[in-house]
Amino acid sequence: MKTFRYTGRNMEGVLKKGVIQADTQGKAIELLRTKGINPREILESNSIFHKNITLFESVKNQDFVIFCRQFATLVRAGVSIVESTGILAAQTPSKLLKNSLFAVEADIREGIPFSDAANKHKKVFPPLFVNMIRAGELTGSLDETLERLAAYYEKQFTLKKKVQSTMMYPAVLLVVIVIVVIGLMLTVVPQFATMFEDFGAELPAITLFVLALSDLIQQFWWLGLLLVIGLVVTFVYIYKNNSLFNYNVNLILLRVPVFGKLLQKSAIARMTRTLSSLFSSSVPILQALTIVEKVVGNPVVGKVVLDSRTSLEQGGTLSEPLRKSWIFPPLVHQMTAIGEKTGSLDYMLEKIADFYEADVDRTVDTLKGLIEPLMIVILAGVVGMIVLSIMVPMFSLFEQI
Repeated sequence: MKTFRYTGRNMEGVLKKGVIQADTQGKAIELLRTKGINPREILESNSIFHKNITLFESVKNQDFVIFCRQFATLVRAGVSIVESTGILAAQTPSKLLKNSLFAVEADIREGIPFSDAANKHKKVFPPLFVNMIRAGELTGSLDETLERLAAYYEKQFTLKKKVQSTMMYPAVLLVVIVIVVIGLMLTVVPQFATMFEDFGAELPAITLFVLALSDLIQQFWWLGLLLVIGLVVTFVYIYKNNSLFNYNVNLILLRVPVFGKLLQKSAIARMTRTLSSLFSSSVPILQALTIVEKVVGNPVVGKVVLDSRTSLEQGGTLSEPLRKSWIFPPLVHQMTAIGEKTGSLDYMLEKIADFYEADVDRTVDTLKGLIEPLMIVILAGVVGMIVLSIMVPMFSLFEQI
């Protein structure tokens, strides 16, 4: 999309200036008029600041869920799609969503279906949303589809935040432990090291180790910092750009004790919830599996989903690849097989998702209760070792005095 600078007056005659994004200058003028602005001058902007105005911007999950729910309410009340889009564009607090909805509204006025218009804005409207909307348009159940989408995104957001908070908690505490240890090594330990040298006392092995570590940190802290930053940047770059590395990292994470089970349950819940939502919206099964493989968020699980799609294309079943994979417990493939035989696959997948979402909730609560005291013990042990390394030779010096 291009960026245009405009000058115009609103309905009250107030002069307005700003920037707007659109495919062409004509569409930019239409967008401004839908906002109630009569443009007097509109020029394409070549400024790097304007072109990247939404580079780091994204639509918050909360704003997107509210949009879905309000859209469903307006459509159910008999408001036309184009009018609903304009109303929601005018009142949403998200700038990116607002601009995209105004552009979608302009496309709808030209006869383009809402799903096709939304598909032009992939940063705002994900494939899952577009395909479910397209199915809702074909079946005439757009309001129900929007309600289902809002419920889906609410559940996914809640589940994601719970897992992230559980994984971040020990990471934050670990960083705190490292900072405390480095602080002691840079401030407290050097003072005692000078005192020990003055007395010329014989020091135990643990004290010599701590003093050597303190000297190393004082002399080469900058090298350690650069090394950590370099490793993190390299890891993130390879993780994002190398599919094999990405797959192996996620495979290792799934096999990590305790936390691996949490990630596994979360991925299963996300996969089954997404499939259930797509099936309920009458999205074709092969197309639904292609979407799920992309949005499940875990390449290991995504590969099994892709295998299931291949199995269906070759005349097999959806449940067979799930049965062969160690990632999916017997409950998943058994209930999936029952759903295939009875024609209630969307219902069975929904029940699987409900079960694993509840299981994730219980696991998160349990882990939070265990992690805090465990990390406190670790912090006390590390600090205690440093204090002990200082106090042991101190007692020897007191005895000599």
